[in-house]
Amino acid sequence: MNVVVPLPRTPAETALIDGARRPAAIEALRARGLPTRRVESWHYTDLKTLLRNLPADAATPAALPPVLEGSAVLAIVDGAPRIVAAPAGVDVSALGDAGIAALSAPFGADDAIGQINLAHVADGVRLAVAADATLVAPVEVQFRSGRACHARVSAAFGAASRAVIIERQSGGGFSTAVCDLNIGDGAEISWIVVQERDDKAVHLGQVNATLGTNAKLNLFVVNEGGKLVRQEIHARAAGEGSEFRLRGVNLMAGGAHVDVTMTLTHEVPHTSSTAVVRNIVTGRANGAFQGMIKVARQAQKTDARMACNTLLLSDEGGFSAKPELEIFADDVACGHGATVREIDRNHLFYLMARGVPERESRGLLVKAFVAEIIEELDNEGLVEALEHRLDRWFSAHG
Repeated sequence: MNVVVPLPRTPAETALIDGARRPAAIEALRARGLPTRRVESWHYTDLKTLLRNLPADAATPAALPPVLEGSAVLAIVDGAPRIVAAPAGVDVSALGDAGIAALSAPFGADDAIGQINLAHVADGVRLAVAADATLVAPVEVQFRSGRACHARVSAAFGAASRAVIIERQSGGGFSTAVCDLNIGDGAEISWIVVQERDDKAVHLGQVNATLGTNAKLNLFVVNEGGKLVRQEIHARAAGEGSEFRLRGVNLMAGGAHVDVTMTLTHEVPHTSSTAVVRNIVTGRANGAFQGMIKVARQAQKTDARMACNTLLLSDEGGFSAKPELEIFADDVACGHGATVREIDRNHLFYLMARGVPERESRGLLVKAFVAEIIEELDNEGLVEALEHRLDRWFSAHG
């Protein structure tokens, strides 16, 4: 007879379990502990080992100028929402206890982020964009914290609405953030995640999206900070004609560990998706991308593509890619691929031979590697703002 002996609890597990506001939500973690490499969906991020202790508190960032000038700013500071006057066509309110009670349950025993967030979240924000509304300027939701905090956003976009929402994560300490998106029929939404936590922070994020008929969601994720970061994306193409597009940029330096994990389910016929993730690794940083595309039996005519491309700037760093397809329909066009490479020496020589210094040449090649997908954003100001962040990061770490 085999006897499974549970591993002793770490200080982080004890703190998360004992401090839970809703103990029932964290019952699986109480029984099994934080996930280890033995859990398939956490194979590249052994959370029990990497998060033995919760990070120390840090100063909470003051109000930040928006990523894109002119955006309406909604702040969630140390987990507490600060409701401001919303732009026309948008209704904003606090979730409160009733709203939190109505939130979806975690996806299962392996959904550590969903469990921790639901067990600890004190409040959140409900954001609703009216049907047929077109937001002239983006709305930036600023998550600012310095201590352990947990925040939630429930966002609903009415039929045929148009909006750009920027989710911005800043500060230190330990944080979880879960954003639930319901994209109405015919809506076109861009959701931009900018994660800029400090170099000692631990951030666990999750975006859960459901797309209606002919709905379009452009999800853009930029990770440029944090010591331990896991960003999950769970999307459902639930309406015919829906289109999901993921673009991700992971900038990893020092001893950072960044994990982007995606599950995308095509549930009905005539849906499409593309996912492209670009990674830059320097120092002793490590990262991972896990992408699972599932095509249901009835989801004929699905068109789904996925690619993960990594540029290694250091011999000490590393990156793991695991793209997967699970297809039960027989009339689909699906594919995936992954590459890992260093800077092309021929390209570097070409620039240096024309008088461009080596560091500047490397910077130009790195920027070209990432700028290709940043420029897909249909907003010139946002493209410039993100490219400026790329330049700033390379100046510090390149």
